[in-house]
Amino acid sequence: MADAVRAEHAAVYAYGLVDAYAAAQRRAAVTEAATVHRARRDTATALLQADGVVPPAAEAGYAIPVMVTNATTAVTMAVEIESETAVAWRSVLERSSAQPQGTIAGVRSMAVDALTDCAVRAGVVCWLSHHPPQHFRGSHEDHPARHPHRLR
Repeated sequence: MADAVRAEHAAVYAYGLVDAYAAAQRRAAVTEAATVHRARRDTATALLQADGVVPPAAEAGYAIPVMVTNATTAVTMAVEIESETAVAWRSVLERSSAQPQGTIAGVRSMAVDALTDCAVRAGVVCWLSHHPPQHFRGSHEDHPARHPHRLR
């Protein structure tokens, strides 16, 4: 789980960079993502300490796989953060007992939750960056009387 803590440290660091370049309408989501990663890091750190393991400390800086220079590259970086963090949590899941009991059950549950959260967030960020929100077909906005120029 130490690798997952390292990945969460890196995620918190990288989301600071993403926040600096994110589009204004994405800032709340970036803040939420950083908060989730920070909380998960703190929980994993506490679990390691409870087992008598010294958790890894945050580095002074991290190698950034994407040069973030604008809102588009900030989105790319956010997807990369989630992908890399998911890899670390998948490893935790693979290395934990298949017959969980006690603390191990909590670790497996946390790993599944983290892996799911990372996958969903990466998917949502990717989807939103390529497909801006639109009205559902059949809504009043789609009624032909409101848009007579559209083909049916």
